[in-house]
Amino acid sequence: MKQRFPISRVIHRLAGKAIYKYQMISHGDRILVGLSGGKDSLTLMHMLSEAKRRAPIDFDLFPVYVDSGFPDGFGKALEEYAQINFGRIHVEYTDYGLQGHSPLNRENPCFLCSRLRRKRIFELADQFQCTKIALGHHQDDIIETLFLNMLYAGRMGTMHPAQKLFKGKFTIIRPFVFIEEALIQDYHDQYNLPQFLNPCPSINLTKRNEVKSLLKTIYALNPHVKSNLFKSMHNINQEYLL
Repeated sequence: MKQRFPISRVIHRLAGKAIYKYQMISHGDRILVGLSGGKDSLTLMHMLSEAKRRAPIDFDLFPVYVDSGFPDGFGKALEEYAQINFGRIHVEYTDYGLQGHSPLNRENPCFLCSRLRRKRIFELADQFQCTKIALGHHQDDIIETLFLNMLYAGRMGTMHPAQKLFKGKFTIIRPFVFIEEALIQDYHDQYNLPQFLNPCPSINLTKRNEVKSLLKTIYALNPHVKSNLFKSMHNINQEYLL
């Protein structure tokens, strides 16, 4: 799809809209940026680094990657890339992925690994005195999470753009909430960003991938479905819910 403006300008405009609407960043903030090695988090880190250079306020960025401990991991390669492009990074080497895939935890390896990594992210945010945690979740992730919760958890809810946790001690911010995954992919390709391959053996076996495939089929039937689904989360008629 052709863009009227350069992709970087569109990314910054939409991310800026989210940051302003949900008051994600303030002067003096120390923001831990969760890197995964994928296109979303790397694009987010590049966008925030550029925003930091241009913004009239001052804030600090602390990129962090939690390595799950699988063979052929990319922690060292990501560390080298981040040092060159962002000036610093903290890589935390763990065995969380191996714990998740141990014989004692075969039924749901992703749950344990994810929980351990998330817990460590909060510990590192506390260690680095960061009150904000920036994640690369985009519009597609928000919609997919809504369906995941309805289909597999029996509740309606999704990820909030600016979510306060632990009685307000930390706030998770998602500046890409208004940005479609396809646009991030275009940015990633145009600027030739690396994408480090996740060595997790369960990477393509998740419920999220099932929902993504289902939604892709639905989107193909009508080009307005995705935007309508996203709008519906801002337009809830509680009188017609149980």
